[in-house]
Amino acid sequence: MKDAIAISDLFVRYYARGKHVEALQGLSLTVPTGSVVGFLGPNGAGKTTAIHVLLGFIEPTSGSARVLGCDVGGRIARQRIGYLPEHPETYRFLTGRELLGMAGRLFLMERRLLRRRIDDLLAKLDLAHAADRRIGTYSRGMMQRIGLAQALINDPELVILDEPTGGLDPLGRMKVRSLISDLRETGKTVFFSSHELSEVELVCDHIVMISNGKLVAEGKVLDLVQNGESLEKYFLRVMAE
Repeated sequence: MKDAIAISDLFVRYYARGKHVEALQGLSLTVPTGSVVGFLGPNGAGKTTAIHVLLGFIEPTSGSARVLGCDVGGRIARQRIGYLPEHPETYRFLTGRELLGMAGRLFLMERRLLRRRIDDLLAKLDLAHAADRRIGTYSRGMMQRIGLAQALINDPELVILDEPTGGLDPLGRMKVRSLISDLRETGKTVFFSSHELSEVELVCDHIVMISNGKLVAEGKVLDLVQNGESLEKYFLRVMAE
C-alpha cells in the first residue's frame, strides 16, 4: 500500500523583504495511508508552505512530493483530496447548504447522494440549525465548521487540515475530534497542522515535527513520547535541542 503522502528532500526558497528565505530545507517525511498525523512546529516552521506544496499551490525549488501516489507537479485527482485552510473564506452571500451543494456539484456528485451527504455533514458539525442562513451571519467557529464540511463533501481519501480547531469553542473542538475519529474508522488519511497539542495528543496515531523548514521528529506518538510525559513537554524538549 502506497503512503498517502511522501516528501523527499524538499526545498522551497523565495525572495521577500530584500532577502532570500529558506522556507523548507531538505524536508523528508511520509504519512501512512489510513493514519491520523499531526503536523507540528512553531510559527514560521514551514508547515503551511509544505501543505501548499502538497496541494500544488507552490512549486518546490527542488526535491519531490507525492500525494496518493501522484506527483504534485503533475495532475492530481482532486476528487480524492479534501482541504481546509487555516483561515477559510468563502461566498458569504450563500447559505451553508448552498455552499455545500455548489461544492458537491463541482465534484459531479449525484444529486440524491449529495443531499444525503450535506444533511449528514451539517448534523455532524452542529450546523443543521444554520443551514439556510447566509454564511455572512456565521460566527468564526461556524465559518470554520462549514469550511470543514466543504472539505469533506466529496468523501475524500486524504484530508489535509490547517489548524482545524482554530476559533472553535470546547464543544466545537470535541465535534472535530469526533469527526476525525470517524474518518480514521473508515480508512481515511488525515494530515493536519495544529498548535493545540492537547488536541493532537487525543486523536493522532503519528506526529511529524519540523523547525526552520527541517524535520526534527517523526513517528508514532507512543514511540516518541515517554511514559509520564505529555506531548507538549515532548514538543518543548525537542524544540530546545
